[in-house]
Amino acid sequence: MNSRRRTLLSETSAPNSPGGIDLDRRRLAEALDVVGDAIVVVDAGGEVVLRNNAADRFHDARHADALAGDGLRELMDRARSGEECSRELQLFGPPAEVFWMTARPLVADGRRIGAVGIVRDVTEARRIENVRRDFVANVSHELKTPVGALAVLAETLADVADPVIAKQLAERIATEATRVGAIVDDLLDLGSIESQPAARQEVAVADLVDAAIDRVEAAAAASGHELHVQASDETIICDRRQVVSAIANLLDNALKYSEPGGSIEVTASANDGWVTFEVADNGVGIPSRDLDRIFERFYRVDRARSRATGGTGLGLAIVRNVAHAHHGDVTVESSEGDGSVFRLRLPMTGASNSFFDEGR
Repeated sequence: MNSRRRTLLSETSAPNSPGGIDLDRRRLAEALDVVGDAIVVVDAGGEVVLRNNAADRFHDARHADALAGDGLRELMDRARSGEECSRELQLFGPPAEVFWMTARPLVADGRRIGAVGIVRDVTEARRIENVRRDFVANVSHELKTPVGALAVLAETLADVADPVIAKQLAERIATEATRVGAIVDDLLDLGSIESQPAARQEVAVADLVDAAIDRVEAAAAASGHELHVQASDETIICDRRQVVSAIANLLDNALKYSEPGGSIEVTASANDGWVTFEVADNGVGIPSRDLDRIFERFYRVDRARSRATGGTGLGLAIVRNVAHAHHGDVTVESSEGDGSVFRLRLPMTGASNSFFDEGR
């Protein structure tokens, strides 16, 4: 407990009060210091009698914290008059933060003796709510198009007598059904990665690359792409299924966004306790304005091209989640028209890295 808080407590103690009361107050103040919420208690005149450590940031603060402090004082003034009140305050930062503030009157023996104010940081909760809301909206939007197309195609097929047209419609139905299946598969992959801890085991780096190439080899052959592979003979402790999925998604992305007959370089190298999987293509590249968003779910640089190539908009989101699940990272270097280089970096031992944990 700091000296400021001890002074506040002693000022509110009655003269000659038993030592046990002061001890209880000290214990209460120490208990409030371990609470994550900011808590401030004022007397009937509005003077602060107790403020925990979390609330210190709003006392004599500047900039955004000063706005939160002013908002809390306003609520507590209303609470001293007997009103229970609350509000949400959004601070645009940086960093952007969201606080839920509430104030309630303190009553003893039927009379108001002050008020208590609480500030809770709900930034992460609001972020998760927004992500979930956007996710549901995006899933609904992405499934609505192929499902609607299936219904129309099926109705049309039922009325067609020409076998040639019927075959064309059946092929379209198969294409849309495949697209729906791909979206569902990717959603299941995302859900599995996010809800289940990585099942780590020691795996050869070259084996991970080979398994990923096996997944895309047919597509590469069909489009005439050449895959040039160079993999380290080191081993890594990871979830084999997740990492193979991440590398395969990077390869699939390179195939879809580079011209048929192009060349794709795949390397896996070990250095300073990290393994870096790199996939480089000479394709269409990514505009600089989109680089910060390409790992978001359903985000597409070119929606028309993505739909034409069968992309679900979830592949790079899967890569990002696999990186986070393994305490690693994924980055991209690209410029429009000059191809892209994606790098997935994972710790070889599977151990946590505090830098990435704190950044998540």
